[in-house]
Amino acid sequence: MEADKIKESIKRAAQELFRKFGYHKTSVNEIAKRAKIAKATIYKYFDSKEDILHALLMDYIKLSVDELINNDSHQMDEEAHLTNLILKTSRLSYTICNEFIGWDFIRESTNSQEFLKNLSNELEELLLSSFTKLSGMRKIESYHQRLRFLIKCSKSIVFSFAFTSVSDADVRKNFVSFQKEILPYLVKAAITV
Repeated sequence: MEADKIKESIKRAAQELFRKFGYHKTSVNEIAKRAKIAKATIYKYFDSKEDILHALLMDYIKLSVDELINNDSHQMDEEAHLTNLILKTSRLSYTICNEFIGWDFIRESTNSQEFLKNLSNELEELLLSSFTKLSGMRKIESYHQRLRFLIKCSKSIVFSFAFTSVSDADVRKNFVSFQKEILPYLVKAAITV
């Protein structure tokens, strides 16, 4: 196997196991067994199980962000597009927590919270860089600062749901509240000059 194929095999095996059992309950040994390679081979490509998760999530996020930014951007006004983008990004964050990591582990582990914080910072940068590439969006520094503020506020609110909610139903209820009561004001503040 060449290096890229081995790396993809490791990520594919990890993704299947993370989705089935959760990040916390999946071992590097199980990933190696599923990928049909030696455990030591994994460490040639990834420093840790967390690095595998990070690579998986960044692949998923990059693909999703490209779809989010480019989908419907020409058919909506700026306010509707930003609102839609923040909602889809929030759902993306929820999917990452729900499918890849697991809510119990997130709520109980300081390491997972730090990992998610770093991941959300990377998502923020990816969104902002994607915004600047969009033609038709304003390209002034103060506008980019307001967009950064919008994204930071939104992600902080949405991640707070995950860390403080007791159940998935609570997360959904809080998300609807965010969508209806908070997000419209954040978006208006971001686009108002």
